Amino acid sequence: MLQVTDNGANITLSGKSTAKGDGVFWFGVALLIGALGVAISMSLLPERLAIGALAVLVVGSYVFNRLRNRQKDTQNHISSGLLKVQPGQFVHNQFGKTQHITVTSEDTIEVSGTSLTITTADGSTKCQITDFDSHKEAEVMQAILKGRQFGKRNANIKMRSS
Repeated sequence: MLQVTDNGANITLSGKSTAKGDGVFWFGVALLIGALGVAISMSLLPERLAIGALAVLVVGSYVFNRLRNRQKDTQNHISSGLLKVQPGQFVHNQFGKTQHITVTSEDTIEVSGTSLTITTADGSTKCQITDFDSHKEAEVMQAILKGRQFGKRNANIKMRSS
């Protein structure tokens, strides 16, 4: 849904929200407990077993970092919530969390269907927004981010009594 305001627009995305958690937190907790277990095993177990436990901890740390990096990559994708768009910036509100994103003049803004992609000057994706209600909403957001102003149309409705 698109609503033009005095200084930009409010756009409600139609996508379904997904839970951001994929078990990375609990994997980190298990890794911490495993580190304590390795510390205890180094003093109680024979050398070979302690080194094996340390190797398992190193592999677990590697897997944890891969999962965490994958989770960071998905934070740049917006598919639901409310966007408050103003020239050169927008604010994404969802479940009480606010994400403020500023678009510079060097950034590239591309519209493809019902999605909008903001790319930095070095070619990395700053933000990808999907699930607009229509292609027109994505185009309006692109125009506002580039600095174009839109006027509100107000209609007076007169009612006659019969």
